[in-house]
Amino acid sequence: MEADCCQFIQRCPEFQMHGDLIHVPHSELHALTSPWPFSMWGIDVIGKISPKSSSGHECILVAVDYFTKWVEAASYARLTVARVAKFIRSHLSVDMGSPTS
Repeated sequence: MEADCCQFIQRCPEFQMHGDLIHVPHSELHALTSPWPFSMWGIDVIGKISPKSSSGHECILVAVDYFTKWVEAASYARLTVARVAKFIRSHLSVDMGSPTS
């Protein structure tokens, strides 16, 4: 079966033209490390999801702790800066502080 797959790929012009090409030189990988749990988070938005959920939500905001791999997520119909800030305050227990003069 593996030989059949290899032969098919070699005869497939679309794969030969549009296959994954890596255009960067090889380099050493560097792991992202966090000194202690919940000190570094990665945040990303997944959206627009089609079809929408039953509640009309089509965006998902996801945060992952780099140390523990803990995931926090919430879905939204429309994502705004205020909603992202509220998500960070409520789900990540981050004190955003108040502006000082």
